[in-house]
Amino acid sequence: MSAPVPLDPPMDPPAPPGARACADPQAVLQQVFGYRTFRGPQEEIVRHVIGGGSGLVLMPTGGGKSLCYQVPALCRPGLAVVVSPLIALMQDQVEALQQAGVRAEALHSALTAEQTSTVWQQLGRGQLDLLYVSPERLLGGDLLERLAERELALFAIDEAHCVSQWGHDFRPEYIQLAVLAERFPAVPRLALTATADPRSREEIVARLRLEHGRVFLASFDRPNIRYLLRAKEDPKAQLLQFLEQHRGEAGIVYARSRARVERFAADLRAAGFDALGYHAGMEAEQRSRTLQQFRNGSGVVVVATIAFGMGIDKPDVRFVAHVDLPKSLEAYYQETGRAGRDGLPAVAWMVHGPGDIPQLRRFIDDGESPEAQKRIEHGKLDALIGFTEAPGCRRQVLLQHFGEQLAEPCGNCDGCLEPQERVDVTEPARKALSAVYRTGQRFGAAHVVDVLLGGSTERIRSLGHDGLSVYGIGRELDRSQWRTLLRQLTSAGYLQPVPEGHGGLCFGAEALVKPLLRGETRLELPLPPPRKERRRSHAGAGTGWGTAGSGAELGELDDTLVAALKAWRREQARQQGVPPYVVFHDRTLLELAGRRPADLGELAGVSGIGAAKLERYGEALLAVLATAGAS
Repeated sequence: MSAPVPLDPPMDPPAPPGARACADPQAVLQQVFGYRTFRGPQEEIVRHVIGGGSGLVLMPTGGGKSLCYQVPALCRPGLAVVVSPLIALMQDQVEALQQAGVRAEALHSALTAEQTSTVWQQLGRGQLDLLYVSPERLLGGDLLERLAERELALFAIDEAHCVSQWGHDFRPEYIQLAVLAERFPAVPRLALTATADPRSREEIVARLRLEHGRVFLASFDRPNIRYLLRAKEDPKAQLLQFLEQHRGEAGIVYARSRARVERFAADLRAAGFDALGYHAGMEAEQRSRTLQQFRNGSGVVVVATIAFGMGIDKPDVRFVAHVDLPKSLEAYYQETGRAGRDGLPAVAWMVHGPGDIPQLRRFIDDGESPEAQKRIEHGKLDALIGFTEAPGCRRQVLLQHFGEQLAEPCGNCDGCLEPQERVDVTEPARKALSAVYRTGQRFGAAHVVDVLLGGSTERIRSLGHDGLSVYGIGRELDRSQWRTLLRQLTSAGYLQPVPEGHGGLCFGAEALVKPLLRGETRLELPLPPPRKERRRSHAGAGTGWGTAGSGAELGELDDTLVAALKAWRREQARQQGVPPYVVFHDRTLLELAGRRPADLGELAGVSGIGAAKLERYGEALLAVLATAGAS
């Protein structure tokens, strides 16, 4: 890419957009973005930044983080600079802002030399309200010097968890953003993230020099997402059974390796799904095509490694499926958060089994991270395992990990919808603990189970474990039941991974273990039925809602009208070369179909239709509503 062209001499900017004509955030919200009210802490954050304050915002994906800096950017004088880690995220947000009549651009490596030159000229002439840049672009070259010559409204640092080494997606270049506090002390700085546990939050505040700012903590709960976990038996069959309930819907399937991505993508295509693979081993052009097909399509399923998804602003992803365990609970929360960003019902579905865990531990142990970082990663993996083995409400466990307490079970996860019967496992648990102790508190679950079942393996014979008092005393449970029990004992704190070990188990909290071993306490946990009685686990209940679930309050929706609105949106998007959701979200189309506005005044009351979109699309929408509604 060619070097930035020199800035033209400053000149009077054109007439400011309607939003900049007033500094009332409520008016900006309504006139520009088409929303009547702020949600949750949005208004408090917006007014804090407009007043010159800095801070950290923790808000779930789909909770409206972007409005927390976009509205102040249009209320404060000067240019707002948004630091974002990925081109896809910048592209989505810039296109959406431009649709709303906002002067927004991005500087990134995917632009042509001509496009880059145009952005620099717009910047020099004061013709931009928001500029999106990567941390590398902001800190490299002379962009900081050029910004120092301009009036700045604010800095927004998106995906701020990337600054935390304790977090799950550490990026060294983010640490350098502390320079903004030194170079621009009077400019508000707002860091935003959807995934940060309490320790990560402290690190973000310290590294970005936000000690004198405020921390705004919204609920991490995504009540529209249904969490469904299943024991892994036949991942291909289970996935296909689950996806049958979601044909024609957009979704993401996460798999552990490139080979598994390609295999699952081929299996889905063979079953008639519009499925594409995505992983780091693909050519850049092929990855770009996959991303564009996913953004622009309405029913594309992408099978991907974790390299896919971050920064994608697609709101109508109806499901996220995992056929392998992710690396941490933070990663799981972030990946599943890509579903249902529009607030409509969505599903987070996952199959998991004990075979996932040793490989994840090997990934950690064989990595090049310092030992201290490996201990952090092992701790995060243990938290994930605890989530998968939780006998009750999944959402309560998930939110507790982020420091949030959910008073009542959610009623929208497999733990609530399909409660497992608890059985008395006091004696099997005592046997399991005794086997861990007698074998030396250093062997993994597979070996402990072999001993309990009286297995005749070379390892057992060479170690002399066939002569232990616990050898063969556990035949009342099958292998799968024992593995489940050991995981649950680990989740409950009776057992824990051996420090510096490779999957070995040792005793956990002494206050738990001793009373149980002495028979002073009783333990009840859910166990799967014996394998010979177990029917193949069904792939999971559907969402329980139709596509128009959230439109119930709007009355009965006409499927023909909804289809006509989507077809009109698809054609608009094709003509403009943008994804359909950039034109209008599904939620807006459902509201249009439910309310059926008859004139521009009524159309202006529909959520998501601001002044620019009303002027641009109003008459055409009314025509679609009149024609399709009458048919």
